Amino acid sequence: MATRRHVHYSPLATDEDDEYNGMRHDRRFDYTPGAFDRIPWKSIVLAIFLLFIGSLLLFLSFFILTGHMGGEKSQAYGLLALGILTFLPGFYETRIAYYSWRGANGYRFAAIPDY
Repeated sequence: MATRRHVHYSPLATDEDDEYNGMRHDRRFDYTPGAFDRIPWKSIVLAIFLLFIGSLLLFLSFFILTGHMGGEKSQAYGLLALGILTFLPGFYETRIAYYSWRGANGYRFAAIPDY
């Protein structure tokens, strides 16, 4: 493993206290009320899609396990695992979007990641 022996470091130009007292302002951390009310449409559509596909896979696995559809039990367990993996995140984010839309306390569209 090669090491860098000839790297010259220089001290920082400002002190952390100077930044805190207003010498430098970082706009990323500003509070803007409109930023929390923006609706992440792509994320909501993805959540509804995952909810639909997960429900479909869970129903198919249920029908195969009960014998109403043809197929082997190993196929049903695979569909069950995939159904759970897609249903849970879809349900979670759809629930957050629904409660945010209804205006429930503690739920905001900012809790849903935006893509």
